[in-house]
Amino acid sequence: MKRREFLTATGAGLAASTVAAPAIAQSMPEIKWRLTASWPKSLDTLYGGCEFFCKRVAEMTDNRFQIQPFAAGEIVPGLQVLDAVQNGTVEMGNTALYYYWGKNPAFTFGTSLPFGLNTRQHLSWMLFDGGMAMLNDLLGEYNCHGIPTGSTGAQMGGWFRKEIKSMEDFKGLKFRIGGFAGTIIAKVGGVPQQIAGGDIYPALEKGTIDAAEWVGPYDDEKLGFAKVAKYYYYPGWWEGTGQGHNIVNIPKWNALPKHYQAILTSASHDTFTWVTGKYDYVNPPALKRLLASGAVLRPFPQEVLETCYKAANEIYADLSQTNKHFGKLHASLANYRGDSLMWMQVAELSFDSFMMRMRTRV
Repeated sequence: MKRREFLTATGAGLAASTVAAPAIAQSMPEIKWRLTASWPKSLDTLYGGCEFFCKRVAEMTDNRFQIQPFAAGEIVPGLQVLDAVQNGTVEMGNTALYYYWGKNPAFTFGTSLPFGLNTRQHLSWMLFDGGMAMLNDLLGEYNCHGIPTGSTGAQMGGWFRKEIKSMEDFKGLKFRIGGFAGTIIAKVGGVPQQIAGGDIYPALEKGTIDAAEWVGPYDDEKLGFAKVAKYYYYPGWWEGTGQGHNIVNIPKWNALPKHYQAILTSASHDTFTWVTGKYDYVNPPALKRLLASGAVLRPFPQEVLETCYKAANEIYADLSQTNKHFGKLHASLANYRGDSLMWMQVAELSFDSFMMRMRTRV
């Protein structure tokens, strides 16, 4: 290349770089947000998922979009995350939507409908059968936009001071149970209590409550429930999954560049994989440790499951007539569940059942 051509080409390159740099800066603005969570720091999978999410957003934006996570109680109590995001106290939060069933019982569909879906079914329904769009219609009434993030998988039925042998044992039972499922416990004679995770142990220890459910072996072990209530029941029929959500203040969401919105969505989905994968890894050894320490594992009697199932469907039928969001979400979920269960019975259940039988022969 001749010297004049080289200088011309170099000059053009420099000119292009001076144009490109401001354009990049404009497309990648520096933003700092706060995220408030419903979880204490001791829960290193649920709260750890929040930390993982914030780190992913920073990595994907070369640290230009920074989100600082705060545990329950550091900005607002764990059960007030929706309110904090709605009124703009923080830009976003991480929570279980069923905590807000008192505002609208349809929020239960965001986390888990009792006797509803398992984790894979729930994610499929939200992403591909319109479930998330309907949930965002509901969230929009509270100035929030939701994105599904980590799920716990199927949960346990909780810790009880005394054995549950029949429905009579539920009469007057003061039971800490999350979200909408308390309406079913009340219908069958129990006394539901909604208490944030960090406050459950002292209530159980003092006898303020008779039983408590939280998540599963790993988190339950961390919170120490086996020390004050030895009977550990399964399954948690009210949570075939435990779906969490990131919720974002709508004006803050709308003000983001489109690619930042896409990054929040992508990082939330990455967090689903991280949280759910970790729970499936840490729960088996935690269950072994709990049993070795004296926990007594028990299945709920069939009578309990069937009675609660009947009560649940009676409540759903009534709410579907009086609450437009509930009716629409329930019709959608029930329709999807029918075909999904048929398919899972053919492939997933047969494979899982065989492998579980063979496990005892190895």
